[in-house]
Amino acid sequence: MHDLLRTVLAFALVLGVLVFIHELGHYLAARWRGVHVEVFSIGFGKPLLRWHDSVGTEWRLCPVPLGGYVKPHGFEGPEDATPEQIAAWQPGRTFHDKPVLSRAIVIIAGPVFNFLLAIILFTGLFAFAGQPHIRNVVADVMPGSAAASAGIVPHDVIVRLGDHPISDVADLQARVAAEPGAQTDVVVRRDGHDVTIPLTVGSVADAKGQPPHGQLGVSFLAEVGAPQSLPRAFVSAVKETWNVSVQTLAGLWQMLTGQHSTKDLGGPLRIAQMSGQVAQYGLSSLVSFMALLSINLGLINLFPIPILDGGRLMFYILEGIMGRPVSRRVQQISFQAGFALIASLFLFSTFNDLSHFGLFQWLASHVG
Repeated sequence: MHDLLRTVLAFALVLGVLVFIHELGHYLAARWRGVHVEVFSIGFGKPLLRWHDSVGTEWRLCPVPLGGYVKPHGFEGPEDATPEQIAAWQPGRTFHDKPVLSRAIVIIAGPVFNFLLAIILFTGLFAFAGQPHIRNVVADVMPGSAAASAGIVPHDVIVRLGDHPISDVADLQARVAAEPGAQTDVVVRRDGHDVTIPLTVGSVADAKGQPPHGQLGVSFLAEVGAPQSLPRAFVSAVKETWNVSVQTLAGLWQMLTGQHSTKDLGGPLRIAQMSGQVAQYGLSSLVSFMALLSINLGLINLFPIPILDGGRLMFYILEGIMGRPVSRRVQQISFQAGFALIASLFLFSTFNDLSHFGLFQWLASHVG
């Protein structure tokens, strides 16, 4: 019961903060560009709390913590608005009559604020707790793995794979993953001396019909550096945000091209589980997890999928190029397709989550 409560509270905190910051970006950008904001909602469903601020925006706190939204005044446009809505429009404060650049700024501000949040969280983490690093020093070797068969032992420092010098763990993992079953040499630094070891890279199949990937079967040593000065921590945070973004996009590309299993695609249940798990390791772990999720939320919303921020931004870019809005019919069809795609991804990721939790295996063993 205690673990369940911790998971629920951590999930609500993590997702609530990320959604609030994302929508705050839209809200502040709208105010900056002279657009009145009618509603700022955290969560979905019937509001638990609601109040109006001094500028007339209604703030809502709703029970379903799977997102939120900001409703700019006149967002629907003349073609979709009812006569009552048109009559209530405040001249000069509607979203649809702003220049395309202003509309694009309002839309892109949400993802931008997610990246800014990640930078702020990483800056605080590196300044007060230090920046964690994963070194290419072997911490443990899995029994029966390719590394164990080759004779790699804990405390070995992997410095070369074949003809390729190893710069960091990510570089090593990428090279190993691309060479399943390859026969090569690995150079390790052991007790101050370089030792060359023959190695056959392990081969692991992710799923039926997908190509295998290489695996060594080792874990690496993680260490936390000393706390950094605030300016240095900020620079490190910007670099870390960039690196995580690149690695995330690379992982997604590997899924799309079949190089990696889509079973790793997690949904809200997996996020809830991981929120509870990292919360028990302390504030630093939770802050780091929130920063990673914030980056993912920013990236996802920038994808050029209609219904997401990136899809609307794509329409505004086309409008800026053509000098006129994309036709209403094309936008409607695109938004319907985008909604279907996002719904499918949500269902698929939820299915993955339930499979990860062992629900279907449990059902098969009890129903059969």
